[in-house]
Amino acid sequence: MSREIELFLEAYPSVSMIEALITDCNGVARGKLVPRAKLQSVTKNGLKLPKSALSLDIWGRDIPELAFANGDIDGYCRVVEGSLRPMRTARGLDQGQLLITMYDENHEPFMGDPRQVLASMVRRFNARGLRPCMAAELEFSLLPDPGADRPLSHALRGQASVAGNLYALEELDKHADMLEALREAFEIQGLPYEGIVKEAAPAQFEVNMAHSDDVMVLADHIIRMQRCIRVVAARFNMIASFMPKPMDEHAGNGMHVHCSMLDQQGNNVFNDGSEAGTDLLQKAIAGCLDTMADSMLIFAPSFNAYRRFQAGNHAPTVPTWGMDNRTTAVRVPAGPPQAKRLEHRVAGADANPYLALAAVLAGILHGINDELEPPSAVEGNAWEKEHDAPDLPVLMSTAIEHFEQSEFVAKYLSTEFQTLFSKTKWQELDEFQRRVTEFEVETYLRG
Repeated sequence: MSREIELFLEAYPSVSMIEALITDCNGVARGKLVPRAKLQSVTKNGLKLPKSALSLDIWGRDIPELAFANGDIDGYCRVVEGSLRPMRTARGLDQGQLLITMYDENHEPFMGDPRQVLASMVRRFNARGLRPCMAAELEFSLLPDPGADRPLSHALRGQASVAGNLYALEELDKHADMLEALREAFEIQGLPYEGIVKEAAPAQFEVNMAHSDDVMVLADHIIRMQRCIRVVAARFNMIASFMPKPMDEHAGNGMHVHCSMLDQQGNNVFNDGSEAGTDLLQKAIAGCLDTMADSMLIFAPSFNAYRRFQAGNHAPTVPTWGMDNRTTAVRVPAGPPQAKRLEHRVAGADANPYLALAAVLAGILHGINDELEPPSAVEGNAWEKEHDAPDLPVLMSTAIEHFEQSEFVAKYLSTEFQTLFSKTKWQELDEFQRRVTEFEVETYLRG
């Protein structure tokens, strides 16, 4: 990799610092800033970070039971080969970015690292001669920054109360300079940008990504894209928020995941020329539905995320599927047979991309391994249909219990990850449950 570093430093003489980026289980970017002169050393020897750094709660606090029981020992972070990229900041093209991934003290993949959880799932498919091909749609809210002297809730004031002007080009025109800067940032980092649209809620936008048969690179790209969106928005005094439900009466922000499956010859094994697709696609759908409740904590990792799951609010509430039906949890989009795929529509925008992709793949593999069959496809409005399947968890506490007790999670995503993630989420939930909200005060203080 030393030659790669030499070429990078020659090409970008203005780069003085490089951020070494790893995501914790919440998808928060953690890591270190490394001086230019130390880059060769880092790529050769790696970096140390406490293993507990990847299971911090959303406020960046340790989980004492996890961090201190073993003396808060280090993990060993290696550079992801080929991940070094330039990064434009408010000062110009003066920073680099590389991705790192963690191993334990025995030099085995640390399964508290979301990237390692996904890598493990990809290896299982590769062992079967299969290669997942995936894409994602990233929704976010673009809001004016109210400044440090005002609460963040002021960012939501002045947004349209009736509708979000879906697909309106004039809404893109309002942010033309920022969107051009965003396109340039994506281009600098070589990210697979396929366009942006105005979404249904006020101030809501969606970035479309090209599909990829290298799922690890795809997930890396999602992390880079989210970071780019936040950084560029801040340069224009805006907040790019991936909060799943920022506004009471409007649709929340999701991260829809598309997946087809290729064999060793590059053929899509979900395609047989028919509208319904192959038996393997049907098993994959069945597996996703069967594991959806157990995986809900991954798709909806925050307290706020559960406010998104309301009938008619563009988020599924029951594990259903349908042909080209956007009211279901799993959709088989219309299109040419060679592009036959499923679209998993449950994850919120704040889901960790590595974990969300891993959970979708784990569901697919479960369906294939156990030869499951899905229920009948739903036609029409899924929110108005009666279903045999139980509703998805709509409370964080229920989702944690499903996840913590799940044999599926332990089998496919590891018991280590299951323990770390569930304990992190219990600590977060406890904090929210102890807080008295402004709405509660307004409702009950004079009662």
